[in-house]
Amino acid sequence: MKGYRIEEDTLGPVKIPQEALWGPQTERSRQNFPTGTKMPLEIIKILLQIKKAAARANGKEQLLDSTKADLIGAAVDQLLSLNDEQLRQHFPLVVYQTGSGTQTNMNVNEVVAHVAQRINPNITILANDDVNQGQSSNDLFPTAMNIAAALELQKLMQALQHLIAELQPKQKQYWRLVKIGRTHLQDATPLTFGQEISGWISMLEHDWEYLHGLAPTINELAIGGTAVGTGLNAAPHLADQIAAQMSQLYDIKFTAHTNKFAALAAHSGLNVIHGALKTLAADLMKIANDIRFLSSGPRAGYHELNIPANEPGSSIMPGKVNPTQAEAITMAAVRVMGNDVVVNLAASQGNFELNVYKPVLISAFLESTQLLQGTMISFADKMIAGITINSTRMQELVANSLMTVTALAPHIGYHESAKIAQKAEKEGLTLRAAALQSGKVTAEQFDQWVDPLKMTNIDKNRR
Repeated sequence: MKGYRIEEDTLGPVKIPQEALWGPQTERSRQNFPTGTKMPLEIIKILLQIKKAAARANGKEQLLDSTKADLIGAAVDQLLSLNDEQLRQHFPLVVYQTGSGTQTNMNVNEVVAHVAQRINPNITILANDDVNQGQSSNDLFPTAMNIAAALELQKLMQALQHLIAELQPKQKQYWRLVKIGRTHLQDATPLTFGQEISGWISMLEHDWEYLHGLAPTINELAIGGTAVGTGLNAAPHLADQIAAQMSQLYDIKFTAHTNKFAALAAHSGLNVIHGALKTLAADLMKIANDIRFLSSGPRAGYHELNIPANEPGSSIMPGKVNPTQAEAITMAAVRVMGNDVVVNLAASQGNFELNVYKPVLISAFLESTQLLQGTMISFADKMIAGITINSTRMQELVANSLMTVTALAPHIGYHESAKIAQKAEKEGLTLRAAALQSGKVTAEQFDQWVDPLKMTNIDKNRR
């Protein structure tokens, strides 16, 4: 048994690595569930903070000896002082475990108890009776889920604002730069590049508003519900005190005043917010695709935009530049859309008093927020900031377009205008030449009516 120690839980003795800070329930889970990604450290850190807050609240209620409460707090502080690599060594469990997160809760309880015991070997700290006092995995884990989601959502919204801020100067700079519009991937009437960018900005601003409006729904915490929502074994003021401490710690207004039966059995707040993340992902996909197609070329594509050359684009083709930032953010968007299916299905599994898909739900949610946050910042800094315009190409495409014929329709009618466009296309003429040959329009009239900048209604559109 060299290198191991024996500890017991309610099922009997368990062999645990000698230096491990965890106990028997963690070890059982480590052996029984070896597959998949590790439980996010964001959840672990918040669980540790809740343990400290609970110990303080239980001490205040005189349900936990003040010395024990202080020891638990000291143990948590010691663990939180570790860097992520060091902290991970003590929290080895994976996402694909019990659906309530019980084993991760016990992992935290056991590690805190062992560290407290090391700080003061003369006082016994028990994982269940002391560290977990007045709590259940069923209310504790969803509390940590909501707090972690709220914190990551704040970071994501800041990244979204950063992307908007990078686009705004481009909108102003190119507000009057005319380019050809495209609908159905075919030529359409002109607009300005600034107008096109304004559409992108408006989409993202709406996404920010959706997230901002929905964010408070996850500020309601399940803590205090214990096993099934009744609050059995929890001190009367425990939930409010923990919510208050979390609010102060994270500078978010959390509340424990919520229906605990819903808080344990459902994750509607996370579900609806992830729907907004999926909407943001869809909008980012559209914007990134627009930019990569508009920059396609440089000789055989649209080539209206020039993108930054951040790295060599090919291992075989010298001098190639690829829209890699657009590819990264669109791949992230695809992942978020996939995660939305996971979150939806996981949120639907609230059987009776408890949802038992909690770990995979929060893992998918956090992955989505972190992917979008990181790729938006890179997209803003390494793509949007460095975009330049090929104005010659834009002017050429506008001049060669047949859809500027639309400006003739109010004067000579849709049918006659269509004939001019068809004649120009069939005979390889410019629109102006075809219009003059039709006899329906004079040169002076054509130049007056077919003014691409006027066609954008630029002076009627607000920036």
